[in-house]
Parts: sequence; C-alpha cells; structure tokens
Amino acid sequence: MKENIIATKTYKFALRIVNAYLFLSKEKQEYVLSKQLLRSGTAIGALVSESRFAQSKADFINKLHIAIKEANETRYWINLLHDADFITEAMYLSIFPEIEEIISILSSIIKTSKKN
Repeated sequence: MKENIIATKTYKFALRIVNAYLFLSKEKQEYVLSKQLLRSGTAIGALVSESRFAQSKADFINKLHIAIKEANETRYWINLLHDADFITEAMYLSIFPEIEEIISILSSIIKTSKKN
C-alpha cells in the first residue's frame, strides 16, 4: 500500500504534540494553553485519517478544511506558548516549521481536489 504522506506527517506531529503537552503540564505546570494545543494539534491527524474514508469528494474537502483550521489554531497556540516563554526558542524552531509544512500540504491537497 502506498504511503500517505500527510497522514504520516500529521500522525507524527500528533505524537510530538502529546509529548509537548506532557512537558508543559509536568515541567511548566501550564494546563490551559497546553490542553488547547493538545486538542487542536491531535485533531489535525484525526481529521486527515477521517478524510481517507470520506463519503464524497465534497466530504473529503470539508474534512481537510476543518483539518487546516485546526492546524492554524495549533500554529496560534505554538506562537503563544513561545511568546509567553513556556517553550524555548529551540523548541519553537523545532516544531513551528512542521506545522507550517502541514498547513502548506493541506492547502495544496484542497486546491488540487477542488480542481479535479
């Protein structure tokens, strides 16, 4: 079976988000923002996974639209956690390009799907 790049990337990203949540809650005692990050950051992969079994092209596009909204929200929480000094510059520079790449890939998939 051919590897689904976006499914793999969003799953691995979700694992990173879970680890970030554990770090933030245990090491930094930050519970509110980290919970938001956990919710939105893991939802991306779940929606991508759901989209693979969409009932129609419109359903597929809709699920990916929701995934990109969750990705944008995740980017917001990452920026906020960085600017509030809950994550270091190194952590930020490690995770931020990943969410940017996911947003870019999702955007491309949506555009291509709308054309076809």
